[in-house]
Amino acid sequence: MRILAAMSGGVDSAVAAALAVDAGHDVTGVHLALSPDRQTLRSGARGCCSVEDAHDARRVADELGIPFYVWDLAERFREDVVEDFVAEYAAGRTPNPCLRCNEKIKFSAVLDRARALGFDAVVTGHHARLADGELRRSVDAAKDQSYVLGVLTAEQLAGAVFPLGGMTKDRVRAIAAERGFGVAAKPDSHDICFIPDGDTRGFLARRLGSRPGPLVDAATGTTVGEHDGTYGFTVGQRRGLGVAVGDSRPRYVLGIEPVSRTVTIGTAELAGVGEVRTGRPTWTGAVPVLPMRAEVQLRAHGTPVACEVRPDDDGGLVLELAEQQRGVAPGQSAVLYQPDRDRGDRVLGQGAVLTAA
Repeated sequence: MRILAAMSGGVDSAVAAALAVDAGHDVTGVHLALSPDRQTLRSGARGCCSVEDAHDARRVADELGIPFYVWDLAERFREDVVEDFVAEYAAGRTPNPCLRCNEKIKFSAVLDRARALGFDAVVTGHHARLADGELRRSVDAAKDQSYVLGVLTAEQLAGAVFPLGGMTKDRVRAIAAERGFGVAAKPDSHDICFIPDGDTRGFLARRLGSRPGPLVDAATGTTVGEHDGTYGFTVGQRRGLGVAVGDSRPRYVLGIEPVSRTVTIGTAELAGVGEVRTGRPTWTGAVPVLPMRAEVQLRAHGTPVACEVRPDDDGGLVLELAEQQRGVAPGQSAVLYQPDRDRGDRVLGQGAVLTAA
């Protein structure tokens, strides 16, 4: 097959490209230039898309003896990922930019362009498995990225190759070291790639400005503090609230109302939810028959919980959780998994969280 290898400059995408070459495919490497200021160097494990990353990707491509190109998708990334991120926070929701990047950039813009150029598929360094067209969790649970791929459709998965899903991250680094890749010990990227200093609140404040409002205690309805913007909070948040309530029990963010700029906080017993409603779902394969039993993961590093899934009158889903969960934030993705372990934790699809109660 003709394979386009998306090469970020990290160890995972380098090894994925190498394995595609080893498999006998006709491989071309491409680095996605997503930042408008690519002359900025990385800071350890923070940031991406720098000139350093592009150079690292090019060196690996040279060692593999494959063609290499840089595609400038900075404007598309700004519109579909960065501006979406800012708009979601302004609306009181908590988006996942990695999921949006996979949906809009890597498996939409890149895959569409690759197919137009005659490529059969795009290979990436994601830690997930594809078996018989089904998306499944990685064997390395600590590195599994199936959650941020749960938004992909069957058509998009048909054009994807994930060669790392059957191995651990330690094995990936060992392969890179055996081949002499300079990125073998390169730190993994953390946090949000377009906020290299890790200060999400500061980034949003610069974009949205000061939008002060009250912090209200759910139990009493009284205002217990003030904030500079609802975008500085997410449902389930405990630290950084800037308030001290009389009984000294920990408080959590229970709700965010952007119009009145109200952030509601409360104790742990008020933070749990048993029902989640989502927007219109996307499915990784055939549309399942509802209602059904499944497992749902409600945030990127969350623990799956059993649930019953039924259709909502508005075209979304209603998820009845077997156990109450905290920190279920509107805007996050509720990714559904096949609970039968023999099927390798197959990803069924997802819906964006609208409400939780």
